[in-house]
Amino acid sequence: MYKPIEVTEDIFYVGVNDRTKHLFESLWPLPQGVSYNSYIVRDEKTTLIDTVDICYSDLFMRKIRSVLGDNPIDYLVVNHMEPDHSGSIEFLVSRYPNIQIVGNKRTLEMLKGFYGIVDNVVEVKDLDEMSLGKRTLQFYMTPMVHWPETMMTYVRETRTLFSADAFGTFGTLDGGVLDRQLCPERYRDEMIRYYSNIVGKFGSPVQTALKKLANVGIDAICSTHGPVWTIPENITGVIALYDRLSRYDAEEGLVIAYGSMYGHTEELAEIIAGEAAENGVKSIVMHNVSKSYESDILRDAFKYKGLIIGSPTYNNKLYPAVDSLVSALQNRGLKNRFFGYFGGFTWADATARQFEAFAGAMEFETVAEPVIMKQAMLADVVEKARNLGRTMAQKLTSGTEVVQQV
Repeated sequence: MYKPIEVTEDIFYVGVNDRTKHLFESLWPLPQGVSYNSYIVRDEKTTLIDTVDICYSDLFMRKIRSVLGDNPIDYLVVNHMEPDHSGSIEFLVSRYPNIQIVGNKRTLEMLKGFYGIVDNVVEVKDLDEMSLGKRTLQFYMTPMVHWPETMMTYVRETRTLFSADAFGTFGTLDGGVLDRQLCPERYRDEMIRYYSNIVGKFGSPVQTALKKLANVGIDAICSTHGPVWTIPENITGVIALYDRLSRYDAEEGLVIAYGSMYGHTEELAEIIAGEAAENGVKSIVMHNVSKSYESDILRDAFKYKGLIIGSPTYNNKLYPAVDSLVSALQNRGLKNRFFGYFGGFTWADATARQFEAFAGAMEFETVAEPVIMKQAMLADVVEKARNLGRTMAQKLTSGTEVVQQV
């Protein structure tokens, strides 16, 4: 029924697409769906790399049989135990009772914890090798990218890297699976959103993994989500993107995220954005936190160098959705940003001290005097808002120190 999809000689894609789920991890919107990728290495010893969400186990099995027919699977390599990739293990074992499950010590602990499986397991360590016949698997431990058991598997003879969740993206594979069959640029922002939402907290482990793989020749990257990367410039590009994101480096541009109950704080956001644009910032993204998904705001905060957040005082705290955003940014350890903040209050201000504490806890450079509005927009507030936009623009476009204009 299914035509086998060959990644490279005797390596096949047997993943599935999920166009039904609304929220990944019950948190992150999936407007373009998501794929769960699995692969077969066909050799003297046939090996399956990762499984798929249990909801798709029947379809998964049909795809496996389109490659193998009634032949057995000798090994299942588990690069990552998160249930969207390990969910079909029990089902698979019921169909292939002699299959041996390959993973590291932490993998096997989780295999027992999640599924009660302790038999027919093979433990591997960093840089261990396993011969399949003509091909050899080598295992690279990459803990905390983004779970503690995560590893990558490399086929030396075909220079193919099975990278677990690293280099993955949101978005289904709509017909094409290999990057040469589709428009890769469609996935760039979804890769940034995936990284910022899921992996973003773990910049240091990602850097460690990239250094470990720096001298490994790669002709194909087979992630557990999104396209298979085979074109050399695309492979270079996705590795460079992960390198930049995990160093918390960013493009020139500005994110303005704000909460506003009656429109006054939003007016400040508009003034700040207008002044930044007048002074040369072309990439400006504005997010009303009551409408934008936090997922998209995090993506843009990882993407752009400038960040300005605004909030009214609400029950002597930040506006709830702003408070949630601030917490999410702290949780991910975002750093190396030019930062500004603004807010409003009617009788007691809480925004200034809470934003100041946030900026102090992060590795941000606060670029201008904060803009705090009491009740309504007066001339001095307008000028401070313009100064914030102007000063941020000068920082973003020149990188030099500027004198604040108050």
